[in-house]
Amino acid sequence: MRISKRFATATVAALAALSLAACGSSTGGGAASGSGSLPTLGANDKVTITFESYNVAQGGTWADTVTKLISGFEAQHPNITVKPQAPANLTGSNTAYAANLQAEILAGKAPDVAQETFDALDWMATQGVVDPLQDVVGNQAINEAFDGKNLSTTHPGTWPMNPKARALATENGKTYGMPYVFSTPVLWYNKTALDKLGITMPAAPTWDDIEAIGKKLTAAGHKSPVSIPCTVTGGDWCMQGIIKSAGGHIVSPDKKTIQFGDAGSVTAVAKMRKLYDEGILLNADAATMTTAFAKGKSLIQLTTSNSLATFTAGAKAGGWQLAATKMPAFTGQTPAPTNSGSALFMVHQAQPDPKKQAAAWEFIKYVTGPDGVDAITNGIGYVPIRDTMASDPRGPLNKWYASTPGAKVNVDQLQELQTWDAYPGNNYAQISKVFSDAVQNSVYLGKDPQDTLTQAQRDAQALVK
Repeated sequence: MRISKRFATATVAALAALSLAACGSSTGGGAASGSGSLPTLGANDKVTITFESYNVAQGGTWADTVTKLISGFEAQHPNITVKPQAPANLTGSNTAYAANLQAEILAGKAPDVAQETFDALDWMATQGVVDPLQDVVGNQAINEAFDGKNLSTTHPGTWPMNPKARALATENGKTYGMPYVFSTPVLWYNKTALDKLGITMPAAPTWDDIEAIGKKLTAAGHKSPVSIPCTVTGGDWCMQGIIKSAGGHIVSPDKKTIQFGDAGSVTAVAKMRKLYDEGILLNADAATMTTAFAKGKSLIQLTTSNSLATFTAGAKAGGWQLAATKMPAFTGQTPAPTNSGSALFMVHQAQPDPKKQAAAWEFIKYVTGPDGVDAITNGIGYVPIRDTMASDPRGPLNKWYASTPGAKVNVDQLQELQTWDAYPGNNYAQISKVFSDAVQNSVYLGKDPQDTLTQAQRDAQALVK
């Protein structure tokens, strides 16, 4: 579907849910707040917990991986039963998931553990939707989980979580969640098509390189050969990285000032607009872009690493070689890959059950530990958050790292990772839409990037409450 002036992406259900009154306290935490300790479950302590995951609703590889993780966990913890469930409301963007969670809390039907995207972090933390892990399990338990020593009998040894990944679910100095699944923006390309034209993709390309390659491809008859789902609604996480790579900013460190109308932001969006005006950039929605690349119609795409399975299957069916490299830089700047994805959170309970919390923590440790990383990396293609499992020659994912297109790029970019910024306040979903609409209108609908982003920044600032 081509992006047009009639293109509408309002997430009505999600935004309506976000208007609910705040639940819990402004800092989260239930009866266990400040205790930082949990009981040890005995063999006779039979506990059932609920795990809410949007991956369950996605079906296919995503749902299969969740099922595998739960089965592995229950085999090691026969006294704990995990019931998976999809969010009740899947309308619109990922902002619907957090809004749905708040509604479940207010209805007294909150799950014990929830998978939520990072863009909802500020809102969930300030509205008491999730509890700080320090208040439930304590700093020592969190650090031990991060350090990854002897977390798995299948993969013995010490497999620490990447230092930059550890901070992704931290707000105001408190850790609210354990990073779970995410990726960095990977530049995928059809090596076969480029080779036929004598085109070599640089190991560290710039956007000027992509423009030059795009011109050669269009001159050879390839229409709109480059696709960037980051530039349309739903690509907020990745577009933030493009903007930061141009020296732009999204929101101030204190979360009080929206900044995506600054010079760097305009530079980044203007470059995307130039690629479109030159006939290089594909004008379509994100799903169509993904399909176009998998079918060999689009030849270069910047997108998430979790497209690996789709692109691998497409390349095999089409008889072409899939390759990948780093996110492009702006000339004279350092690329700033941001993360997609989600973390696992302890959901706020009006009357917390310490045994359920203990079971929930064991589950969180397992699925974010070496066993979980192994299953998620191989099953879906997300970056291994315990990256030494891949980069260390002795690591259980080293063969995957060495032989899988995009794997090394994705892991290596963790060293340059910058956080997907969460917008502040109750209106974070509306701010995200203002941002995405401004980018989309500037790139594809003929709007002036400077004027459009400047006005969008003003509109978004008015929503910060």
